[in-house]
Amino acid sequence: MTNTLIDAGVNLTNHQFDQVHDDVIARADAAGVSKMLIIGCDIASSQQSLGLAIKYNQYATAGIHPHDAKLATSELEDQLTTLANNNQVIAIGECGLDYNRDFSPRDVQCEVFKRQLALAEKLDLPVYLHERDASEDMLNILREYNVRGVLHCFTGNAHALKNYLELGLYIGITGWVCDERRGQELQKLVPSIPLERLLIETDSPFLIPRTVKPKPKSRKNEPALLPYICQTIAQLYQIDESVVANQTTKNFYRVFGLENR
Repeated sequence: MTNTLIDAGVNLTNHQFDQVHDDVIARADAAGVSKMLIIGCDIASSQQSLGLAIKYNQYATAGIHPHDAKLATSELEDQLTTLANNNQVIAIGECGLDYNRDFSPRDVQCEVFKRQLALAEKLDLPVYLHERDASEDMLNILREYNVRGVLHCFTGNAHALKNYLELGLYIGITGWVCDERRGQELQKLVPSIPLERLLIETDSPFLIPRTVKPKPKSRKNEPALLPYICQTIAQLYQIDESVVANQTTKNFYRVFGLENR
């Protein structure tokens, strides 16, 4: 029997999915992925994400990724507020800090991140967070605001995890956990995440689980492969996959305030 799952992070606007949205959604549905959160990374992709969410009855985020922080204008808050007025936009983001790539200057990343946190606080929306090699600055900034949300694609260390959990954040785990090489530290940390604070996501088309056999000819990840992530996480917790599926679905609806819709 197929478990019902929610993919808490899909880059469906990525060019790798151009012209194949119908097929991707159909394969996800066949794999038991009932809903997905389509991620916005700048104003244009946030608009596209909302359009796809409306077309396919999914959910979307609206925000500026730290890579694109240098592109934010004085109109950012108005642009995001307009998008957030649609009830299928359920979070501000993807926003945060990325000191691994530094595609935008760090001071600009911090400023744009703070603006989005303030907006999320004002609109009473959760935040969809990105952090890489920047946990201390990220934590210090988050403590200045009263926000809830998810730390997406967590790949950090035990210290960062402990602090994110203490802030009340949910933790998103991707196919990184299926990597027997890069994912070893994450595999050790996953069981210390309270199950009621866990979300699972593909981050597709990136981070295809290395447990997928045979690999798709396209070599790209997609929501239909979420069950592989669920399976690995269930093994790490030493529980049944259906427990992970059911709890992460409940968690998704809770953190994004969708329980009564």
